[in-house]
Amino acid sequence: MWLDDAIYFTTGAAEQKAINLQVNPHVVLTTGCNAWDSGLDVVVEGSAVPVTDDALLAELAAAWSTKWDGQWRYEARNGRFHHEGGGEALVYAVRPRKVVAFGKGTFTQTTHHF
Repeated sequence: MWLDDAIYFTTGAAEQKAINLQVNPHVVLTTGCNAWDSGLDVVVEGSAVPVTDDALLAELAAAWSTKWDGQWRYEARNGRFHHEGGGEALVYAVRPRKVVAFGKGTFTQTTHHF
């Protein structure tokens, strides 16, 4: 989820991603499409910082619900996302230090450092 100059993602506290982030917060996030000759692929480099502010988490939960047509519903409570089914998720913010974008079809690329 992109909001206010940062990319946010979630993971379970016991998942390997969360365990790795405790040791090394430096991340590379990628997004794009699976077509080789059209679309745009984006790579974002930065550091993952835990988000625990319930007000920001509530704003993010609303954005997640809107983006996914209500299929991903979270409640912000005690510094985490809580699922309707009882699970919980940690939330991380990444403010980009470097972004690389690859245009497919015209096969272009650009790099931006923050």
